[in-house]
Amino acid sequence: MIYPFKMKILAILILTAACVAPQPEATGERRLSEAHTEAELESIILSAADWTPYPKAGGDWSRVPEDIRQAHIAEAEALLGCEWETPKASMFLDYVRNGNRTRFQAVSNRRRNKLASLVLGECFEGQGRFLDDILNGVWTICEETYWGVPAHVGAQKRGAGLPDVTEPTVDLFAAETGMLMAWTDYLVGDGLDPISSLIRERISFEVKRRILDVCLERDDFWWMGFSRRTVNNWNPWICSNWLTAALILEKENSRRAASIHKILRCLDNFLDPYPADGGCDEGPAYWGRAGGSLFDCLELLHSASQGRIDIYDDPLIRDMGRFICAAHIDGDYFINFADAPARMTPDPSLVYRYGKRISDPGMIRFGAWLADYRGWGKDSIQGRFGSLGRTLPTLLWMNDLLESEAEAPLRRDFWLPELQVMGARSEEGTAAGFYVAAKGGHNDESHNHNDVGNFIIYADGRPVLIDAGVETYTAKTFSGRRYEIWTMQSAFHNLPTVNGVMQREGRNFNAKRVEYASDDREASLSLELAGAYPPEAKLRSWTRSITLVRKEGVEIRDRYELEECKKPLVVTMMTHSRPEPAGPGLLRLALPGAPPESRPVLINFDAKRFSASVEVIPIQDSRLKSSWGDEIHRILLTSLHKKTEDTFNVKVHH
Repeated sequence: MIYPFKMKILAILILTAACVAPQPEATGERRLSEAHTEAELESIILSAADWTPYPKAGGDWSRVPEDIRQAHIAEAEALLGCEWETPKASMFLDYVRNGNRTRFQAVSNRRRNKLASLVLGECFEGQGRFLDDILNGVWTICEETYWGVPAHVGAQKRGAGLPDVTEPTVDLFAAETGMLMAWTDYLVGDGLDPISSLIRERISFEVKRRILDVCLERDDFWWMGFSRRTVNNWNPWICSNWLTAALILEKENSRRAASIHKILRCLDNFLDPYPADGGCDEGPAYWGRAGGSLFDCLELLHSASQGRIDIYDDPLIRDMGRFICAAHIDGDYFINFADAPARMTPDPSLVYRYGKRISDPGMIRFGAWLADYRGWGKDSIQGRFGSLGRTLPTLLWMNDLLESEAEAPLRRDFWLPELQVMGARSEEGTAAGFYVAAKGGHNDESHNHNDVGNFIIYADGRPVLIDAGVETYTAKTFSGRRYEIWTMQSAFHNLPTVNGVMQREGRNFNAKRVEYASDDREASLSLELAGAYPPEAKLRSWTRSITLVRKEGVEIRDRYELEECKKPLVVTMMTHSRPEPAGPGLLRLALPGAPPESRPVLINFDAKRFSASVEVIPIQDSRLKSSWGDEIHRILLTSLHKKTEDTFNVKVHH
């Protein structure tokens, strides 16, 4: 079942990439801001003139493999004399008119990617032939009314719609643009000066009024963490870009130190309430902009302070990095709870460099494996949104990355007790056999789906029972109508619908009595799901256990007790491939793309208790297509008897 997107919006307040909930400013360890005072920062942070983390245009880039340098030069060469398309005001209004946020963003992103490509071409060639096009890109972006995107402009007092030029606000992409302009100034500014001194002056003016002044003077942006809202990936992501701009373009030492100290306070607001197990409740797809962007910040601070700011031995920092290894299933498949795709490839350099910094051999090998999986080594390195902040260190670490031992983590087991997420496979170091991941938690997690008690199962590295993931973001995704979207509903996860009632959103709808156990024979998660459902479900108890028996398969055991049974119970199971009947209480699933020796997977259920039907869900959305292709399938096990209490099992095996 696909829900059509029909809406008319009169006014939309900013609704960010999170489902926010009240939370006081963190008052925990204050790892960064209390360890380094503003006065100390003024003395230990190198001046803008002295901080030289990378060569400049025409400098010594010999650490970058020759093939990669030539690929970047060729990419820039193709942009000589390019046009700089204009993102129109009517495109900006798409968001409030029909919920579309991609048309404008595509134009904005292309502009920034072009500028980044030209800058890198000039860095590696150093002959000045790309400078006029860089000038055009800089001037064009400086002329934009707003550096952010339509989905986030609602932070301004005038609300959503067109941007108010009199009130600059800082979202993810305004900050990204500030970072791009700062690195452009650093890398090629000396070459722009002979053309006109006004170019760098314009860069400094625009970054100052749009980013540096606004972030230093205002405390009311939710992502800073000073208001009663939960912060998420926005916090370190924006801070990494704000910090870059401050280090390069803020010339007044006292303001520079004040900005950096405020950034430390913001990062503490991200760190202090973070799950102590290091788990990212936004899902692995956001790890790169949660723990990964925190790492960006820590690297900038470490570099600019000549190693004086260093918290890499903090257990939380180490566990935040390792989360991405735990979430890996096989190939490009990752656990995809929350707003995450099932198929993704994390930034290899980010994983590798994080692993090097915390001396974690598994992360180091995984980063090298990801680079090999992506086929890195010959072509240019692309940064999303023109993100030079990630591309520059990648280029200089490339030789080390390509020469390192490569190995996927393929951990046998992991358990994150605060996040309440587990994963287990039949055998350490191989995708052969079965893999299961399951979650407890609550229904107010960042990028939440109503999915307490959900699980996924893979066999021989291929999906069997799945989490569909999330569609392309629209205005509806982060609005009060989020849970009208089918991918957010418990009825489209591997969960029961009780008396026709699905799970409800909110922190009070959560798992209880969560227990995890693992040994050489099996791994299991058990939990009480009743608290995730509202009173109208008439549910006294629903105890679920999900058990991987390593040499056999996966068993889901459910025991429930109802106040009354008004409607038949329905247990949903979402699959990638089409289930085929194979006898009473038996469904067969093929595994497309699995190794030749793989056998079909069988799903056993009690045919005396349930009837089975299968719905085909056509996939039109490009984001879902990238994981699943043209369709997925929904198995509905519908109870044949209206019992107020019962126990039943479902088994998944070869």
